[in-house]
Amino acid sequence: MSSTEFNNLLLGNADFLRPYAITLTKDAESAKDLYQETLFRALANREKYLAGTNIRAWLYTIMRNIFINNYRRGNRQYRLLDNAAGESLLHQQQPAVGNFAETNLRVKDVQMAVYNRPVIFKQPFLLYFEGYKYYEIAAILNEPLGTVKSRIHFARKMLKTRIARY
Repeated sequence: MSSTEFNNLLLGNADFLRPYAITLTKDAESAKDLYQETLFRALANREKYLAGTNIRAWLYTIMRNIFINNYRRGNRQYRLLDNAAGESLLHQQQPAVGNFAETNLRVKDVQMAVYNRPVIFKQPFLLYFEGYKYYEIAAILNEPLGTVKSRIHFARKMLKTRIARY
């Protein structure tokens, strides 16, 4: 298929993408960006399109994958609406101020919950928390791999129930 034929086929079947883009993004400007990115990627990857296949399905798939990838990367921008007339968009970058006293109390409670566990659960859990792999912990403690995994699992479970109160 020549470039001209592909471009004509693409332009003839691209209008249906606009409503789908709005459905995905829920925002007109983001939908325009998604639409443009989809057409760009389709043009850039035209050699991957097999002549005779459903071009609409191919374009839908490209658009959906772009949307999912952007969502996963955190490219969504959070905007605050101004209460002024016209509801203009504000892009404020003000850091949140945390309550360090409350945070420190919670950290101490978590540490106490960890250190109050029985030794058979505490040792493997602390090693796992420090970044050791299961097989490394098993070698250090001279325990079977399954035993180490179950002890870490039960330690996490006990900590969840203990910390859930906060």
